[in-house]
Formats: sequence, structure tokens, C-alpha cells
Amino acid sequence: MTSPPSARQLREELGRKPRAPADKLVPAEAAVRLVRDGDHVAIGGTLYSRTPMALLFELLRQGRTGLTLSRPLTCYEAELFLVGGLAGGIVTSWVGIGLPWGVSRVVRELVEGGLATYEEWSHLALGLRYKAGAMGVPFLPTLTMLGSDLAGLVDTHELTCPFTGEKVLLVPALNPDVALVHVHRADRFGNAQIDGYTHMDADMAAAARTVIVSTEEVVEAERITARPDATLLPHLLVDAVVEAPMGAFPHECYGRYEADFSHFDEYVAAVRHDGLAAVSAYLDRHVHRHADFAAFLASFGASRLRGQRARAAELMAR
Repeated sequence: MTSPPSARQLREELGRKPRAPADKLVPAEAAVRLVRDGDHVAIGGTLYSRTPMALLFELLRQGRTGLTLSRPLTCYEAELFLVGGLAGGIVTSWVGIGLPWGVSRVVRELVEGGLATYEEWSHLALGLRYKAGAMGVPFLPTLTMLGSDLAGLVDTHELTCPFTGEKVLLVPALNPDVALVHVHRADRFGNAQIDGYTHMDADMAAAARTVIVSTEEVVEAERITARPDATLLPHLLVDAVVEAPMGAFPHECYGRYEADFSHFDEYVAAVRHDGLAAVSAYLDRHVHRHADFAAFLASFGASRLRGQRARAAELMAR
């Protein structure tokens, strides 16, 4: 077993990525082939906000083994990967759809049964781990988690600050093998823009070896350059671009469509009734039964999708 690369080696590796613009627009099926067995996959967005569902569903269809997933706040996509046998562990600060639906019963059953691992960090600590990875440094100091039980359960170290004499906690850099990020618009070269909250996506992408972007729409490069301040991910970070309208559904994409809470209700009710079997049934019905994500969307019906888009539009400034 080889030792993980140092921060310096990772900086050199990422520095060798091609910087010249190139056409990176590919179908989801081709993009997801960049994910290999055993990879650490970081998922952009947070909870049910701008989750790259089109990419995740394609990854579930193709199947991988031994994946580790990380995300600031993890939604039920973790349950699909764990029960589907693609992932063996998750790194996050919380797992569940949201407070009305409670924490994940599925993940609790799997972890307590020794069938999956759950590495828990505070929300801020995980963000700092991505930040350190993006900066190319091996760790960052922080006060979060200091003195908590969490600090003793994961790989952290305490240090006395040489400037103030105060105790700080060191959290290690996180450099995912692959980052999956959904954005509002991108050009075919990979310059990507996000409206609303950007969450931890910029640091996550800068820290990752490979970055796959799905986008609500592919636009001409001139539209991106007209608003350079809105470009969160430059082309030199991105390895593949996938056009995926409503690519975060049934989660939400700010200003484009709302999350489908009824869909969440149905899923959670099934899990409460049938346990892990409900997750397997969801995979069969909503993922494996469809040839692609467009077919999954079509299964909801045009009227329901229009309603979700209309609800998002109501919240936007006029």
C-alpha cells in the first residue's frame, strides 16, 4: 500500500493540469467514466440544494466499488450509494433530508451494523479541510470542534499557537479524487457560474484531482466573459462538462426549480415501512429503470416539473 501524496506533491500534480481552453462538453455517461473504483468522491451543493443528481444517478447506473463520499451536509444520495453497494463510507457533518424528515435511519442502521463507516466532522471543519486542500497546505488551524468529543474520533491534532499561546485544533487537508458540482450555466470549456449560495463548491473543486460539472445550460463563452465576477469555477479546474437541465431534481436549484418535498415524503414513508428494502426499490424504480436522467425527469410528468419551476420563480426578485 502506497502512502498518500504530500501537499507539495498534490500541488505539483494539480499544477500539471492543462490550462489551455479545450472543448470538454460530453454526455453524462462519458463524464462519469472518470470516476474509478475506490475513489473519494466529493459532492457539491449541500443537503438538497444544487445536488448534482444527474451525475450521481449516472454513477449509480454504471456502478463502482469502494467509493467514499464526502459532502458538507449529506442528503439521501448517501443512502442510495451505501445500500447500492457502491460506497462503503461517508465523510460529512450530518446525514438526512432535513429536519421535517429527521436524521437518516438507513445510515444509522448500516453504521451500527458494521456495514458502513461514518466519519463525522463539524460543518466548518469539513469546509476548512476542503479549503486546505484548495490552498495546497497540509492542514489549517481552527477553534471548531476543540474540546468536543468529535475531535477525538477523527484525525485531528491540538497545537499551542506560537503567537498567542492559545490552543488550536489542526484539521487535515482533504483532496478528493473527484468532485461533482452542479451549476447554473457553463460554457463548453468549463467556465462555470452559480447563482445564489455557492456553498463549499469552489474549494471542493480546487482541491480535487478531477472535476465534473453538470450545468442547467451550456452558454456561449461570450456570456460567461460578460460577467467574469460570477465565474466560480475557471476552465482550468474542470475536466468535463455535462449539459443537464433540471440536473439537481428532485433537489432544488436556486431560481430554477424548487425541491420536490412530496417526493421526499414518499421516500421517507417507504423507508419507515420497509427499511433498507425501500432504498433498493427506489434505486430500481428511479435509477436503473431509466436509460438516462432525462427519462427519470419525464417520469414525473411535464405538469409537475412546470410547477416546481414556477414555485422557484415566485421567490425571485421582479
